[in-house]
Amino acid sequence: MPLIFQITTSMIIFNYLLTAFIWLLSILPFFILYGISDFLYIIMYYIIGYRKKVVFENLRYTFPDKSEKEIKKIAHKFYRNLCDLIVEIIKAKTISSDALLKRLNYKNIDILDKYYNEGRSVLAICGHIGNWEWIGITIKLFLKHKGFAVVKPLTSNFWNKYMTKLRLRFAKEGLVPFKQIFRVLVKNKNFTTFTMLAGDQTPTKSEIEYLTSFLNQDTAVFLGTEKMAKSLNLVVLFLNIKRVKRGYYEIEFSVLTEEPQKTENFEITEMHVKALENVILTHPDNWLWSHRRWKHTRKV
Repeated sequence: MPLIFQITTSMIIFNYLLTAFIWLLSILPFFILYGISDFLYIIMYYIIGYRKKVVFENLRYTFPDKSEKEIKKIAHKFYRNLCDLIVEIIKAKTISSDALLKRLNYKNIDILDKYYNEGRSVLAICGHIGNWEWIGITIKLFLKHKGFAVVKPLTSNFWNKYMTKLRLRFAKEGLVPFKQIFRVLVKNKNFTTFTMLAGDQTPTKSEIEYLTSFLNQDTAVFLGTEKMAKSLNLVVLFLNIKRVKRGYYEIEFSVLTEEPQKTENFEITEMHVKALENVILTHPDNWLWSHRRWKHTRKV
């Protein structure tokens, strides 16, 4: 039997077993899953030290005036939240929409109906704060708009397929790779659309078009949000996801602009960057500090 065939067969079996294991975990009640999260926190922080160098470096640059004790306190809370996020994403595999919505308080979701009735398409910008995956899964349940969620394909084929299927649990379609979203929106310009994307992704070095100040550092940001909003006259909203307590979140929209074509160059970009920054500074443990956000540029 050729070696490549043996490796492929082994990987297929492993992926099936891994999928089955995740499913078994997902049917466990939350109190057991959060017990697993507590154990996972010890493993990730004290034993493996998952991206601790990145996390502490990001925190120290962002908060130069905080003591090391304060930095460690934020880091510990971040790792606990990260482990909760992992088990919550696992739970999303089998939890019912009704059970999930009981844990999500959409404070002003009716704002989307307002824009739909006005025939306005919406671009909602969030960040990697709270449990953005739960929001991406459930927000489709409220939409009258034709909905799109912008995603960055994962490098692992297995995890990319797994997360794609998970994100489409309560919808048949709507996931769009970030490099294709403008083309998709142009194609759907005769429909009233709602598009959700994360505004804290990191451009590659060749994609850097604009630098701004974000969390005390020079930061490269994508200009796609601003370009799409201006070209297609999209209402731009910021989507804040606040962790109220373990396993419960509050979601609120705020209007950045209803008239994007009247804004100055880079104004929309600065709006959503500052909105995200304010949220992070208010609840710093709620953001994804393990993300290598400043790979190409960093200056205090």
